Amino acid sequence: MKSKVSVLFFMTGIIFAACMLIANILAAKIIMIGPWSAPAGVLIFPLAYIINDVIVEVWGYARARLIIWAGFGVNLMAAFFYMLAIALPSASFFEGQEAFRMIVGSSIRIVFASLLAYLVGSFVNAFIMSRFKLMTKGKRFSLRAIVSTFAGEGVDSLIFISIAFAGVFPVSVILTMILTQALLKVAYEVLVLPLTIWVVKAVKVVEGEDAFDHAVSYNPFRIKQV
Repeated sequence: MKSKVSVLFFMTGIIFAACMLIANILAAKIIMIGPWSAPAGVLIFPLAYIINDVIVEVWGYARARLIIWAGFGVNLMAAFFYMLAIALPSASFFEGQEAFRMIVGSSIRIVFASLLAYLVGSFVNAFIMSRFKLMTKGKRFSLRAIVSTFAGEGVDSLIFISIAFAGVFPVSVILTMILTQALLKVAYEVLVLPLTIWVVKAVKVVEGEDAFDHAVSYNPFRIKQV
């Protein structure tokens, strides 16, 4: 593995963090997809998992761990400044305080649910993708991507929706949202799988890397191992 971080890896990390920021804003709205309800973050959140798959496949689990924590830090910083902006007095002519509060003023509960779900789901996805690659000796990328996404997205949806909306919506609605969000995200992964495969192959050629995590530590907190 190269000792230096490439421009392509750097840009991939930025896109990953951007997806997480956008998803958290979109999550403020509940949308209907046919007869099912789900947070609007479902529109872009699967893209983050696809990027996670690409990073693990090309650069390995250690690099993915770094990006996951970077994304966590960006979202934590965003949540702090959102709350600070809400707390500061509005200009006398500004009439959108309540609308602004509604969009970015997620409660501490939702912020906690979002960050916890993101961390656990992302690491589950990266771990399965990495271990499965070793087991298959680098083959069956499509299966690995779908299985890891199903596990990661499932855990993410379960944690976020359970913590964020328990006591707010009926249990039946919460269960429907968990199932709908998880299935939609996996369906998204399957739909764009040909594009993901093309991207992975192209990045491997450009970077000259195809990581196999034989000696990596799967400890989520061992950030120094890159």
